[in-house]
Amino acid sequence: MAGNLDFSLFTFHFSLKSSTFALMFTTTLLDWFAINGRDLPWRHTRDPYAIWLSEIILQQTRIQQGMDYWLRFMQRWPQVENLAEATEDEVLRMWQGLGYYSRARNLHTAARQIIACGGFPTTIEGIKQLKGVGDYTAAAIGSIAFGLPAAVVDGNVYRVLARHYGIDTPINTTQGKKVFSKLAQSLLPTDQPAAFNQAMMDFGAIQCTPTSPKCVVCPLQETCEALRTGRIEELPVKEKKLTIQTRRLSYIYIRCKGKTAIHRRRAGDIWQGLWEPYNGDLGSGRCTLVCKDVKHVLTHRILLADFYLLETDTPPALPDDYIWVKESDLDQYALPRLIEILLERLPH
Repeated sequence: MAGNLDFSLFTFHFSLKSSTFALMFTTTLLDWFAINGRDLPWRHTRDPYAIWLSEIILQQTRIQQGMDYWLRFMQRWPQVENLAEATEDEVLRMWQGLGYYSRARNLHTAARQIIACGGFPTTIEGIKQLKGVGDYTAAAIGSIAFGLPAAVVDGNVYRVLARHYGIDTPINTTQGKKVFSKLAQSLLPTDQPAAFNQAMMDFGAIQCTPTSPKCVVCPLQETCEALRTGRIEELPVKEKKLTIQTRRLSYIYIRCKGKTAIHRRRAGDIWQGLWEPYNGDLGSGRCTLVCKDVKHVLTHRILLADFYLLETDTPPALPDDYIWVKESDLDQYALPRLIEILLERLPH
């Protein structure tokens, strides 16, 4: 299908195959899910707090890694009230290693929103009012926790629908988001929204994978447009890629009588609210190079860090926002993953 067709023409085109085509897709997907769906701990509850927590953690995170964090969060803060009572530093420390720390700050803010509202919101619009919750997350929580008939649309859903229906409208455009959202919603069985949404997620993650999808054993192979036309590798379509920028950082670990200096990063840059060693110039002749050009990859940039050690008995003059802490207490502060990597190379 041409990418510039509007949704009305799109729906008209596929209506020629009758509603039986859509029903067959949905039924086949649910049957597949009943046998192949992933057994995940948050799928054994209807608790909106546990489900919301899993969705926030799994944004930009692999399930295996995210599961460990979900279990730790649920053990430390089993109810939303417990999370709301925690400090931001405690939440950031628990989140440490997951990256995208704005998720942790939003999680903490939203927990306090929920308490202020008297409980977890039970409508899609209400859920979307929570800090850090967008259309996808609201639909996932609403459908799974409350049975609301809202279809999720994420990378897995885009891929499954684009291939099965042969849609080449770019998924990262306004038009593309509209087309796929309406299509997903039209396929959603209102009596089984949770099962359908989870089936779409799992089908994209297990069966219709980005590379080497299991087309030979796919239950939808007879109706898959991309398979029929040989366009599996071409779909879904994305417009131009984002430019990846490289940024250089230089840190000095100051060791002074069992203490070191750190400061909290401010808003408007990466790692807001996290702590880091001194980032500046104290005279290269006084410092020892620990490691150079340590590479750390973020979504839209590559970081290259140099790391120096300054051992002194006299505390150097530092900006006012630096504090001195015991070296043995550093693990009590939430640090970016890159800083953890640098500290691992520090001689003792």
